[in-house]
Amino acid sequence: MTSPHGSGSGIMNGPLDTHYGKHGVPDDQDTFLALQKNLVRQFEAVFPHALLPRTVVVIPSLSLDRKELEKIEGAHHYEERLLCLLMLLRLPRTRIIYVTSQPIAATVIDYYLSLLPGVPMSHARSRLCMLTCHDASMVPLTQKILDRPRLLSSIRDELSGQEYAHMTCFNATTLERSLALALGIPIYAADPALNHYGTKSGSREIFKEAGIDVPPGFENIRDRQDIFDAIAELKGLDPQLRKVVIKLNDGFSGEGNAVFSLEDCPNDNSAGAWVRKNLPRSIRFEAKTETWEAFIAKFGSMGGIVETFVEGKNKQSPSAQCRIDPLGNAVPISTHDQVLGGPSGQVFLGCTFPAVPDYRLEIQLAGMRVAEILKDRGVVGRFGVDFISVPQQNGSWKHYAIEINLRKGGTTHPFLMLQFLIDGFYDEDTGRYYTPSLKERFYYASDNLKQESYKGLLPADLIDIAVYHDLHFHGATQQGVVFHLIGALSEYGKLGVLCIGDSPTKARELYDHTVEVLDAETRDD
Repeated sequence: MTSPHGSGSGIMNGPLDTHYGKHGVPDDQDTFLALQKNLVRQFEAVFPHALLPRTVVVIPSLSLDRKELEKIEGAHHYEERLLCLLMLLRLPRTRIIYVTSQPIAATVIDYYLSLLPGVPMSHARSRLCMLTCHDASMVPLTQKILDRPRLLSSIRDELSGQEYAHMTCFNATTLERSLALALGIPIYAADPALNHYGTKSGSREIFKEAGIDVPPGFENIRDRQDIFDAIAELKGLDPQLRKVVIKLNDGFSGEGNAVFSLEDCPNDNSAGAWVRKNLPRSIRFEAKTETWEAFIAKFGSMGGIVETFVEGKNKQSPSAQCRIDPLGNAVPISTHDQVLGGPSGQVFLGCTFPAVPDYRLEIQLAGMRVAEILKDRGVVGRFGVDFISVPQQNGSWKHYAIEINLRKGGTTHPFLMLQFLIDGFYDEDTGRYYTPSLKERFYYASDNLKQESYKGLLPADLIDIAVYHDLHFHGATQQGVVFHLIGALSEYGKLGVLCIGDSPTKARELYDHTVEVLDAETRDD
């Protein structure tokens, strides 16, 4: 289906307006592409060899639209999600430079280093450099670094004499491109010039090219009139249509979505007028703080899509993750079933690995069809493809592709921790993960374990509770519990947890037990 609403989308080259500090460097795309060629050389010469020296600069900046980011409670603590990359210190000659907006408590760093298999904590710590901006503002971390010439100089000093170094980040925008140029190192991520493919509109375009089903709808929507027209046209095409979903192009975690009911919409020429009258007052936003005025203003700057709300009893929301390496090889790396919440079940809360066997290989195949197109466009790095899947009467499943996350996401850090802790392998023929002794492993993970009673718990308190109740990952059994987002606990009563078990049931039991322990320890008797 082709949008009748024109080709303008309001899409920027990345989700942010480019802004540089007075000591920043010009955004030179040709120089950046030349710098990225160094990543190919590193991938060939260094990545395959665990004992060769290298330096990884971790920039966990959520370089996303500020207003959208403000919808995520405790968003600045999400810089901790990439602490899973400290597990790279198990490679004995690897150094990590990790930069954050605010200092991360030493207790949290000790917790991660204690998880390293077979590496003395002191050895790992000597190869870790933690740097901070001491800036709690909602400005993206990468911008803060560019605005601080002395901090930039400190990073350069740490890189001095290092032949092989690269940068990794949550998402790559023009800000990260500028930082890479300032440091003279490549980024293991998609070129920001390709970020359109990770928007809601760009995703639908890729899905159609790949021959993957999408919900009926229109992309490249620009303003309120486009929204009115698209909804009325969808209702005209399907008189039984009950709901539509309206999405900001650069919304994330489902917080940029809204649902509009068409239950009372007439099936005649008056549908358009009915939509114009009722939409502003009856639209239901996934984000609690969103308003119609702010939503429409955001649409004007970034554009979006309107599509049919997929109905179905027992519908699921699986995702497939793939990686395109610097040599242009695309491989599947995991599948998940997402745990969703919010008013209409569109907000990401967590995930289970792997996706159920009924369809995991089907969505993996669809993800690889997307990967083949993206690699031809020059995309490098990890990405995920989200689906809505509805069971059919004949026992099969109908899959609708929803979006491409051209970045690390909520499924990235749990799977990386699984890999680092288990040191096994993902079998793409079965979609399962095996230990070195060929035992299957599963997990249940959440970024949103949250209770008011958890507020005030310090990182040390959490560690004390974990020790007392044996909430650990056990290397001998290769099962257990790992916490993340620990820094958000005291202020927001929120943290993340990864529960690894030898069956889906065991993983869920570990999660439920963890919740029971934390609730009991914080209960006001």
